[in-house]
Amino acid sequence: MMAASLLRRDKKATAAQLKADLNRIDDGSGARLLQDLLDCVLNPEMQAGDTEALEWCKCLLAGGDAFDEFCKTVRSYDNATLCGLVWTANFVAYRCRTCGISPCMSLCAECFNNGDHTGHDFNMFRSQAGGACDCGDSNVMRESGFCRRHRSKTGENVPSIPRDLLLMSEMVLPRFIIHIVQHLRDGYTEPETGAERDLQKVLQQLDPHISFLEELTKMGGAMRTVLTKILTNQQTFKDLSMGQEDNVYAKKNYDKYLAALKSSGLVSAEEKAGAGGADAVLGAHSLPGAAAEASAGSVKEEDQDGGQNVGQRKRVKLSSSTKDKSIMDALKHKCFLEELLFWTIKYEFPQKMVTFLLNMLPDQDYKIAFTKTFVQHYAFIMETLMRSHESDTMSNRIVHISVQLFSNEELARHMTEECQLLDIMVTVLHYMMESCLIKCELQDEENSRHVVVNCGEPLLKNNTYWPLVSDFINILSHQSVAKRFLEDHSLLILWMSFVSFFQGMNLNKRELNEHVEFESQTYYAAFAAELEACAQPMWGLLTHCKVKETQEYTKTVVRYCLETLQMWFDAIGFVDEPAPNQLTFHLPLHRYYAMFLSKAVKCQGIDLDSLLPDQEMLMKIMVHPLQIQASLSEIHSNMWVRNGLQIKGQAMTYVQSHFCNSMIDPDIFLLQVCASRLDPDYFISCVFERFKVVDLLTMASQHQNAVLEPEQERPMLEGALTFLVLLTSLRIHLGMADDEILRAEMVSQLCMNDRTHSSLLDLIPENPNPKSGIIPGSCSFEAMLSAVADFKAPVFEPGGSMQQGMYTPKAEVWEKEFDPIMVVLRTVYRRDVQSAMDRYAAFLKQTGMHSGNPWPPYKERTPLHPCYRGLVKLLHCKTLHIVMFTLLYKISMDHSNMSEHVLCMVLYLIELGLDNLVQEDREDEEPSIEEHCHDSWFPGTSLLSNLHHVINFVRVRVPENAPEVKKEPPASTSSEPAAAGQTSRRLTGNWRENLREAQVFSLVAERRRKFQEIINRSSREADQAVRPKASSGRWAPTPPLVTEILEVRESMLSLLLKLHRKLSALQDPFSPERLDEPPASAARRTHGDGVTAIERILAKAAAHSRHSRRSILDLCARNAPPVPPRKHSPSDKKTMDKEERRQKARERQQKLLAEFASRQKSFMETAMDVESPDGDMAMDLDALEQPETEVLYDCVICGQSGPSTEERPTGLVVLLQATSVLGHRCRSTEPKKLPTSDEEHIYPADTCGAIHDVRLTLLQRFFKDSSCLQSVSIGWDGGVYVQTCGHTLHIDCHKSYMESLRNDQVLQGSSVEKGEFTCPLCRQFANSVLPCQPGRAPERGVWHGHTNKGLTVLVKEVEELQDQLGAFPTESNLTKEMESVIKDIKNTTQKKYMDYGKTPGSPDNDFLFMYSVARTNLELELVHRGGDLCCGGASAAAKRSCLNQLFHVLAMHMRLYSIDSAYNPWTRLTQISCSRHADSTCNGGSPEVPMLFRDVPSLLIIFVLTMPQPLRKEHFTCVVKVLYTLQFTQALAALCVRLGPDERQAWSTSGALKKSLSNADRCWEALLSHAINELSKGRSVYAADADHMSMLSSSVWSPQSIEYSLQQFCLPFLRLSCLLQHHLYGDNLPGCPKEDEFSVLASCLGFSPLALSPSSPLYSASFLEWPVCAFDLMSMWCAEVTGLAEMQADDSQTLLVQDPQWAAPHLLQLPENYNTIFQYYHRKACSYCKKVPKDPALCLVCGTFVCLKGMCCKQQSFCECVLHSQACGAATGIFLLINASVIIIIRGHRFCLWGSVYLDAHGEEDRDLRRGKPLFLCEERYRVLGQQWVSHTFDHINKRWGPHYNGL
Repeated sequence: MMAASLLRRDKKATAAQLKADLNRIDDGSGARLLQDLLDCVLNPEMQAGDTEALEWCKCLLAGGDAFDEFCKTVRSYDNATLCGLVWTANFVAYRCRTCGISPCMSLCAECFNNGDHTGHDFNMFRSQAGGACDCGDSNVMRESGFCRRHRSKTGENVPSIPRDLLLMSEMVLPRFIIHIVQHLRDGYTEPETGAERDLQKVLQQLDPHISFLEELTKMGGAMRTVLTKILTNQQTFKDLSMGQEDNVYAKKNYDKYLAALKSSGLVSAEEKAGAGGADAVLGAHSLPGAAAEASAGSVKEEDQDGGQNVGQRKRVKLSSSTKDKSIMDALKHKCFLEELLFWTIKYEFPQKMVTFLLNMLPDQDYKIAFTKTFVQHYAFIMETLMRSHESDTMSNRIVHISVQLFSNEELARHMTEECQLLDIMVTVLHYMMESCLIKCELQDEENSRHVVVNCGEPLLKNNTYWPLVSDFINILSHQSVAKRFLEDHSLLILWMSFVSFFQGMNLNKRELNEHVEFESQTYYAAFAAELEACAQPMWGLLTHCKVKETQEYTKTVVRYCLETLQMWFDAIGFVDEPAPNQLTFHLPLHRYYAMFLSKAVKCQGIDLDSLLPDQEMLMKIMVHPLQIQASLSEIHSNMWVRNGLQIKGQAMTYVQSHFCNSMIDPDIFLLQVCASRLDPDYFISCVFERFKVVDLLTMASQHQNAVLEPEQERPMLEGALTFLVLLTSLRIHLGMADDEILRAEMVSQLCMNDRTHSSLLDLIPENPNPKSGIIPGSCSFEAMLSAVADFKAPVFEPGGSMQQGMYTPKAEVWEKEFDPIMVVLRTVYRRDVQSAMDRYAAFLKQTGMHSGNPWPPYKERTPLHPCYRGLVKLLHCKTLHIVMFTLLYKISMDHSNMSEHVLCMVLYLIELGLDNLVQEDREDEEPSIEEHCHDSWFPGTSLLSNLHHVINFVRVRVPENAPEVKKEPPASTSSEPAAAGQTSRRLTGNWRENLREAQVFSLVAERRRKFQEIINRSSREADQAVRPKASSGRWAPTPPLVTEILEVRESMLSLLLKLHRKLSALQDPFSPERLDEPPASAARRTHGDGVTAIERILAKAAAHSRHSRRSILDLCARNAPPVPPRKHSPSDKKTMDKEERRQKARERQQKLLAEFASRQKSFMETAMDVESPDGDMAMDLDALEQPETEVLYDCVICGQSGPSTEERPTGLVVLLQATSVLGHRCRSTEPKKLPTSDEEHIYPADTCGAIHDVRLTLLQRFFKDSSCLQSVSIGWDGGVYVQTCGHTLHIDCHKSYMESLRNDQVLQGSSVEKGEFTCPLCRQFANSVLPCQPGRAPERGVWHGHTNKGLTVLVKEVEELQDQLGAFPTESNLTKEMESVIKDIKNTTQKKYMDYGKTPGSPDNDFLFMYSVARTNLELELVHRGGDLCCGGASAAAKRSCLNQLFHVLAMHMRLYSIDSAYNPWTRLTQISCSRHADSTCNGGSPEVPMLFRDVPSLLIIFVLTMPQPLRKEHFTCVVKVLYTLQFTQALAALCVRLGPDERQAWSTSGALKKSLSNADRCWEALLSHAINELSKGRSVYAADADHMSMLSSSVWSPQSIEYSLQQFCLPFLRLSCLLQHHLYGDNLPGCPKEDEFSVLASCLGFSPLALSPSSPLYSASFLEWPVCAFDLMSMWCAEVTGLAEMQADDSQTLLVQDPQWAAPHLLQLPENYNTIFQYYHRKACSYCKKVPKDPALCLVCGTFVCLKGMCCKQQSFCECVLHSQACGAATGIFLLINASVIIIIRGHRFCLWGSVYLDAHGEEDRDLRRGKPLFLCEERYRVLGQQWVSHTFDHINKRWGPHYNGL
């Protein structure tokens, strides 16, 4: 009851008292009291979600202190030297290959940034499964890579912990842990029970408790030690696990726990009994007898596969054969750690539990205990995984744990020795795959006893086995573990039987009749399974078999491979022929055998023959890999087309870079080994038979092929020959060193295409085991790359598409190393071979080595390793020579189905033979003994002697209707009429003799004979008539064949010379001199076409053999006589003509293409290149200004040319877009920096848009609204910019064009509803048409003429013009169109950018918006010209400017508003009146805006637009001159305010003296002095407080600085006026140096300066022309300001000191290194929703941080990026996506991916940061991005737009 009273007291006080009691050494009453209290607090019957218990625990642990304080104290005793930070999926971590010992090593960002990794090979990655930081763990990484914090051995100087600090923890935590365990026991329900199973709910309730445990682990080493003791103490577990005897609840959940434990075995008890009761001895950690009996009731449903009894049978067998039964047994727990892991598994690895268990790992005792526990539960984990529905998540969490445990070699070895880790893994893998076995249908479908995995099963399809295999590969990477595996024979046997489950899986059967209905995609699963479950463990084992000492391992593996293969052949019932039309790509047993053979010879110096089986076995072994090679050819010859696309997918995957070195390479190597040891004639016959081209190899011109369609014959023959070339010339496993292999791989990839660094890394098959020598990114890779390739830096193409940095082969690589054979081996797509050949041809053409179509160059090979010398025999066997002879003959006779490729391959084989002569025939000129065997065509096997051997007659079997069958008896086929007589004579005479001599040849018979011999030799008792079933019925349906004798009388050499003549086409006979060419020119011989190849072969033959040399000379001599006219050989002529015609056609096509390309290029330059200043426009706008004629326009739709008329107006294609570029300008020329720390900020208040807003608001506070709205311009933010491509069209044509677009919505990313279209001519994006004013050419002269009228006259005329009411234009098509364009312009921008007045929708608002559109366009053109007019000329922007048309449209619209003459600013500019101002204020309304506060350029535009059009130039000049006086006075007023009081006094006095001068009104001193005085009257504008002043004036003013500041103040106005004049009147803009700009612009505008003296500098004041007395006018203007009663002095100052100068707009300045941005922003919380966004983004215009696609910041269905793009850029946004390093552009309702401005060291983007290499800013790209933003060309340059539906 004491406990109950304690519960009611204050928690802290209770805790303190209990702690004190415990510390007193007495009878243990304190401990009892505490236990009683805990019984109440941690009562298992209470709800798990109750937080009260947690609060109590926290207080008790802290023993009366605050819990946070307690945490701090404990942390101060942290002695851990490891980081151990645990993270979950998607966390950003680092991996440094330079520092890592284990390939799985990873570091958290903090440890990485605090360590020194400069120059290392590291990358950043997003964790897939989660992980933990290895910093400080010297088992996993080198100490040099530790960070500063973990480098020092922290543990040494930490004081030892006071006993009483953790006393309470030791007492309370065991109870807390059993509390959690009891809830886990209670909440669990088995999935089979059918009960409502909500494990998530249980976990949610326990969440705070588990989080609390996690918090404890983070307190450091001291607390972890306490936890380890509790978790591993067996006594504590015994005492607490069962719960108190009297607690029914505890008892109940303990029973649930026992029941759950019972079903945790892998094999149920009956199976065990069946496996032989006697063996069922229970192992080390198994249940006592009683429990074993009890577990009999839990037969698992997976074991009841009635249908697949095969799996069942296997499985029973397995459970009896494993070495240690205990692997499969039910579990038994001895401590909390074991039970916690058990429940973690049962609950399918909840993330919080996993994190807790991993957080404890820095404690070494815990690490060992936990690893043991994990291994003990391993089988159970995998079994749970197989049943799980969330296998993906679960796999990741399992690997998250296991990778931390098994990457440590010490620990892995320990587990292998003590806990049989290897046995467990292999057994469990075996068990896992058994659950999805099916019968294998390869070979003998009915009687096959072989079983394979079913790739359609979820286990394989979803890669569920991945965690297990990944762990297995991980532990095999440790040498000590791998050696144990290789020494354990029973394990190896088990492993081989596991591998055999994959042998022959995913069998394809060729569809012969109809297309398959359903294309299964199981092949992905099959390839992944072979690679991950078979190949990768194999590579792991191979890395440990590298030295002589490990020979025994290799021999053992090879022995078991052969045994398993033999068992496999027996199981599938294989005799000697593969079943037809079947194909499996999966032969892992063959590949294991091949790779271990290769390693044995290459690294261990074992004699190959000692590892090879007998001939019969070799014949069997070669069958299936050969079948795959033939099938590849069949697939490419479209023979498998009815099996669908997936079969092509398989053929590609088989050779693809990630698979090739585990699949095709071992297969080819194995075939090379077989070829080197088997009889060559047998092997060659096999090849041609497998490729189904035996029937084609006849001298007859016609034949029948029982198995191939005619169109498949040629590709299959090419395939067979190419395969032979590959087989005889590849040296990857036959003697090439690793470096040579890497070089060859690299060259072949680069020859196909230029490659980026990353794609090259990806395409080059690395040795899949990361510990091997060639690691991608290692020096050997980089060094090799720089040796074979040149780097091409990323460039821009005019279209704006961005290139990556590419590597391209060096010239000498093309010249000496290009190897087409390697290219063929490595191409996934056949087109890549063509691409490599095209690039090669281009290189030869460019260097002038060869201009035609070259043949693949012949390449010398690395010498063969002595073990494989037998391979050369293939090239020196009669069968191959007969085939070569036959093919040469067929090609020379132009038989069908021969091709250049066939000839090329035949020549390649001959040349290989000449280069690899068998030792004895070097000087063996004349073979001494002729073999007089009659089936033999050739005397011996040597290629050298067979080349010149003449074959006279050949006996052929031909169909009766073949041309060879002559009707007269002795068949004579001689083609020369002269010789016919004697030939036939000879024939009749020696008929029998000839018949005996005539050669007959059958490949199949040859092969059968050889096979038979071998079989008989190896087993006398074997049945003599082994005949394959397949070929018996194969030749049935052929028409009768007759035997004919063909007279040939050719040798291979004579055929080669014939072909030489035929190919060279010049009838240029082969001159014998070429045989003696010096070696220098021999180099030239490697590149060229067939002629070159034949010459090269003849030269080699002559060099090697005198006999051949003689034959060649004889043949040449015989051919020397003049050649008979061509008509004798029609077929020959036909082919030559065909060739010539083809060549000509090709040339014609090239020419056409080139012409087309150049046209396109020139068009692109003129139409597209936004920045280029030259190139003619389709319609140059200067054409508008040709006097005396009407302007003619071409319509790009109907093609007619004509003027624009009122009734049928023509329009310019324009794009209207809202823009805020001007509003983002600042005063400073330096761009703002992007903040990358909390201290840095961007202040938006100093931008042009912000300052103009403030100004308008200030004016509206004091003055009349309508007057305010004419005193400023808007459109800095959200103005409308109009641009055109310069093409015109009739407006009615445009309407029908839009109609057609509406009917077929083809334009992606643009919407016709919004009026968007592309220009029909140049395809530039547009959304409106701007009508052109009908040209009034005759009036132009008047309009332009210079005038002699005085200023006063002109001022009067201007006033009269203004008073004329706007004649209302007559209604016409033109005016309708103009109205509709105005509507478009208004719809372009948002409402908020148009309504600035106090009464929304008032005409004043509209008026302001209209003239601001003109202002925006003029200002933007200035920006595009670089901010000034120094360059002069029509710039690129002007070339396509539509300002003239725009002005007409705006003017027509604005004439509708007349300015009330009483308020006309013109009168206040040109007349002096005193009473005006007083009246307006007395009337009680707000006053008008004083002239000095008005924006002068705005007034200019208002005047020009509201006066009748067209405006005469003299009037325009008059307006500009008058406004210049106002602008100058404003400049003076601003200066007055900026001067200090003393300086004001001084200038006032000095200026007063000059007032009396005659030209005082053009003298700035006089004017300044007057202004100073006037502004001090009334309410003086000068500040009373000196502080405010000192801010404005900084320096002492000299006359020069005053003049400079006045000029700078007036320049923007002059520039704008000049530009306006240029567009209205077509005046040229003169270029000038920067310092003369002012005077040049002034004279251009027609100002006449008052010349003081020719030498003196020009003053801005000297250009003034005042309409009335200057001083009176100024006084009046100043009085308007000083007479303002309400206005404060500082407000007046703000309005007076306006600085019209703005720097060019810039995007933000970005840091050099991307990591700076990434580290700061990827974890930054959004300021709006306070969460860390999933996809953070940055606006590059203003630096705002936003959530891309974030639902959290959505407002009325608009996501944050879209909202921001509207607020910041009037619907144009440029965002950098932090997690992807790419930039997206939002334009209105569309968006596009622009690309990245950050590139890695190899000039490549890293989208989505997949590679994680360091990225650096590419200035060039960023400049282009800024340029596109400022010039508004995103729409034109970026092509891939899509709608964003406001979801970004």
